Amino acid sequence: MTNIIQSYFPGSEALPSDTRFNMVRPSDGVVIGQIAEAGVPGVAAAVASSFATFQALRKTPLHTRIQWLRQAAAALRGEAEALAQLIAEDVGKPIRACRFEAQRGVEFIEACAAAVAQIGGEVLPLDAAATGTGLIGMTRHLPYGVVGAITPFNAPINLLVQKLAPAVAAGNTVVVKPAPAGTRTALKLAALFRAAGWPEGLFNVVTGDKETALALAAHPDVRAVSFTGGTQGGEALARAAGAKKFVAELGSNAANIVLADANLTVAAKKIASAAFEASGQQCISAQRVLVQESVFEAFTAQFAAAAAALKVGKPEDPATDIAAMVSSQAADRVMAMIADAKQHGAVTVLEPSRDGATISPAILSLVPKAARLWREEVFGPVAILVPFKTVEEAIALANDSPFGLQGAVFTSNLATALQFADDFDVGSLWINEASRFRLDMYPFGGVKQSGVGREGVRYAIEEMSQIKFIGIRPTA
Repeated sequence: MTNIIQSYFPGSEALPSDTRFNMVRPSDGVVIGQIAEAGVPGVAAAVASSFATFQALRKTPLHTRIQWLRQAAAALRGEAEALAQLIAEDVGKPIRACRFEAQRGVEFIEACAAAVAQIGGEVLPLDAAATGTGLIGMTRHLPYGVVGAITPFNAPINLLVQKLAPAVAAGNTVVVKPAPAGTRTALKLAALFRAAGWPEGLFNVVTGDKETALALAAHPDVRAVSFTGGTQGGEALARAAGAKKFVAELGSNAANIVLADANLTVAAKKIASAAFEASGQQCISAQRVLVQESVFEAFTAQFAAAAAALKVGKPEDPATDIAAMVSSQAADRVMAMIADAKQHGAVTVLEPSRDGATISPAILSLVPKAARLWREEVFGPVAILVPFKTVEEAIALANDSPFGLQGAVFTSNLATALQFADDFDVGSLWINEASRFRLDMYPFGGVKQSGVGREGVRYAIEEMSQIKFIGIRPTA
C-alpha cells in the first residue's frame, strides 16, 4: 500500500489528496511515499485553524510562550536521533551532519526562549519636539498573527525552527510548507511538539510543492511570510504575498578570498569543508575561491588535497562527509554546469565522479565570467579557483555577482581585513573562517538578490514582531 504523506492540522485527515507526487530516497532512487499537494483548499483549512488559534491565544502571557518553547526543545532533544536518521534517509545528508543539525535545533529553540524576555518596547523622548513637551510615548512589540513559513530541504530541522521558534516567541501562530524532501521531518516535529503540550493549531504543516507555497504566501490571513530558498522562488512568492511582511534568505554564490599572507593550510581545509561537505547544498557553501597570484599554485595543491581527503559514502555512515544530493535531477544540473564551464575553457583541477545522485568534489580553475559557474549558484560539490593580483581586484571579483549573502577572507593583516569589511558587499563576512560557518546569535541575511530581512535569535524574533506606538497626554 502506498504511503501517503499529507498535511498536519486539525481536520487534515479529511482533506482530499487527489494530487500527489512521489517522494524518492536520494541514496538509491527508491520511492518511499507519495506527497499530497494541499493546494488552495488545504492552505485555506490550515490557515483557518491557525488564525482561530491566534485569536484565542493572542493575549497569552510571555511566560507561557517561553514554556512552549522549552517543551519543544525537550521534545526535540528526546527524538534527536530518530529525526537525524529520517533526514539522512529523505535528504541524503550524512548522518553526522544530521545529528549536529538536530542538536543545533534544540539549542536554537532554547536560545529563543531565553532571548524573548529581553526584547521589549521603549519609552520615546517626545519632548525633543516642542509640541511633545509633557507627553509620554512608548512602543510595544506585537505579533502579526498567522506566519507562513516556507522552508528548504537542506536543513529540515534547523531552517524550520529558525522560523518557527522566533515566530512563536513573538506570539504568532505558524503554518509551515516544507520542501518535499523535508516533509516527513516537518510532520514529525509538528506531532512531537503537539504531544509535548503545544496548543492545537499553533504549528500546522501543509504538504506539497509550488502550488501550495504560492497559496500560503497569497492567503489574506497570512500576515507575514518567511522563506528560505532560491531567488527565483523568492521573487514569485513576494509577488504572491503582496503587501505584507516578507523575510527571505535567497540565493548565493559565496566568494572565499585567500590573501598571500594567510595560513594556506588552514584556509585550504576550512574552504574545502565549506565547499563540499553535505554535497555543497548550503546557501553559504564556498563556490568562488579567489586566491592571490603569488600563492595560487601552492594553495591549489593544498585545496585539492583537502578535498580529495573528504570521504564520499553512504549517508548512514558516520565517517561520510559527502553523500547523495537531494535528487538525481539536482546531480544532473550540477554536472551540466561543470560541462558548461569546461566548454568555456575552464581547467579541471579535481575531476568529479558520479554514482547516481552522489557526486564527488569537483574543482575547476580559470573559469571565465561567461560560464554558469561564475554567474549562478551551483548548490552542489563544486568550487572554482580564480587568481587575483591586488586587494582591489579581489574586491571587484568578489562583488561581481548578483548575490551577497555571506563571504570569507583569509588574511593575517588587520588593515586588509577591515578594507574587506568596508567594501565586500555581503550581509555577513567572516575573517579567517570559511563562508559556511554560521552562529545563530548574529544577524544573518543577504544583500542584493540574496534576500531581505535577518535571521538569528533576537533578530528573527524582532522580524516576526510589529512595532506599535502608544502616545499619552497625562492630563486632558
